[in-house]
Amino acid sequence: MREKQHIHILGICGTAMAAIASLAKETGFDVTGSDSGIYPPMSDYLESLDIPVQPFSEKNLTPAPDIVVIGNAMSRGNIEVEATLDRGLTYLSGPEFIGKQILPNRHAIVAAGTHGKTTTSSIMAHLLEEAGCSPGFMIGGIPENFGGGARAGAGEYFVLEGDEYDTAFFDKRSKFLHYRARTLILNNLEYDHADIFPDLEAIKTQFHHLIRTIPKSGNIIINADDLNLTDVLSRGSWTPLTTFARLGHKSAQWQWESIAPDGSHFRLYQHGKCVIEASWQMIGVHNVANACGVAAAATTLGIDMSIIKDAFESFSGIRRRMTLVGEANGIRIFDDFAHHPTAITGMVSAAKHAMKTDGQLWVVVEPRSNTMRSKIHQDRLPHCFDDADRVIFASVSERNLQPHELLDTDMVCSLIGNHAVVLPDVSSIIEYIASNSGPGDDLLILSNGAFDGIHQKLLQRLLKNL
Repeated sequence: MREKQHIHILGICGTAMAAIASLAKETGFDVTGSDSGIYPPMSDYLESLDIPVQPFSEKNLTPAPDIVVIGNAMSRGNIEVEATLDRGLTYLSGPEFIGKQILPNRHAIVAAGTHGKTTTSSIMAHLLEEAGCSPGFMIGGIPENFGGGARAGAGEYFVLEGDEYDTAFFDKRSKFLHYRARTLILNNLEYDHADIFPDLEAIKTQFHHLIRTIPKSGNIIINADDLNLTDVLSRGSWTPLTTFARLGHKSAQWQWESIAPDGSHFRLYQHGKCVIEASWQMIGVHNVANACGVAAAATTLGIDMSIIKDAFESFSGIRRRMTLVGEANGIRIFDDFAHHPTAITGMVSAAKHAMKTDGQLWVVVEPRSNTMRSKIHQDRLPHCFDDADRVIFASVSERNLQPHELLDTDMVCSLIGNHAVVLPDVSSIIEYIASNSGPGDDLLILSNGAFDGIHQKLLQRLLKNL
């Protein structure tokens, strides 16, 4: 039994750091934290865990905690960061704390890739729960089957969303390198995180570092359709491989096909034989690929095929992944996290195919991440909306970018067509939709942030039209 240690978390109100706080508390640590923005819902969540949170102050480090856990958003100049360094206190990044304090003696299952990490890890955790394995998990979203993104679990397995973003101001390796993966699911690899990586090659280097850490007794499950992953793998691998791909791939051990255009009904094949046919609540052909990777991983763990199928069919999805916010006057509002051309294309197509009416599909995009606000995807974005009837782009913030570096949303919308517009703010977007939408329309709002509360504001405005 570990002697109770005190950890103090800097930036505790961030989603990932709050999850770490929850896991630390559950596994027997005395936890405190500090942040600059302490407000609901995160303040309420931490209070429910009986974790005290204070504004940043040197006083929070007296008496000295056993470990200071420094969040990814922290930087030099922060008063507690400076005090931690000056006093010579023991400090770790969040991912390093998980690797050293939570994961020893656990079988870590890590889902990595540009897209699908949250979905894949959520499905995997649910599947293991259905198999009676009581897994632990730390996921960057909220799986509806669990109602929260982190728990310690009592079983052997621990599922993690393997983020390639850098670890901390003092550790520029990708977060996933700290997770000691034994089973690794690699979904895909594209250029992203322009604020961290100069080019795709830099991301490939981090992914190969990850592959180098997987033991010979582990397993790597890899999407054989992705040429960037194939390139990474060609640089060396020391672990048994299981490949998956779309049906028709010449050599993949596992293959998938979507029977329904929206991905809600699919088949999975192992060595050419159909082993699973399932229908589920998820939509999007890309999610069928995620399911195939999970099934391939689960079989390496010895889980029965019938349990895998049942887990797919009982999976309730993830919050902010095509989540129905509400309906007013026959108009449905959906929220989704998509913020990369590949993810946007997949969600727009899935949303259109899933429509139950002849109404219009509206897609509202907030270019919020550094990558989306820059010109990096200028040429790709106009081709993401072929299945949308109406498209709205919010104006791009100049935060941390020079004017010549910004995405030209006017040009993007011009290339999409006269059904696409750029509007300056949330109020104008809401009024534009309220004046031009009608019963049977679906509204898909895409952002990786809160988007100034547009979802509920729009719902309330549409209710006034009744």
